[in-house]
Amino acid sequence: MSGKQGGKLKPLKAPKSDKKEYDEDDKAHIAKKKEEEKAMKELKTKASGKGPLTSGGIKKSGKK
Repeated sequence: MSGKQGGKLKPLKAPKSDKKEYDEDDKAHIAKKKEEEKAMKELKTKASGKGPLTSGGIKKSGKK
């Protein structure tokens, strides 16, 4: 026994298919998902620009 004769052989990889074919429903669903993702990204950027809530909303009193 010499070299790499023992053990399991790796299966050959299947060739990749070019592109999947989508019908109109799939295309509409994908477009809707992209729009929602874009809207969420915009909301995240708007929300990250604001400071903590204590600066403008809830105020603490100085009394103990």
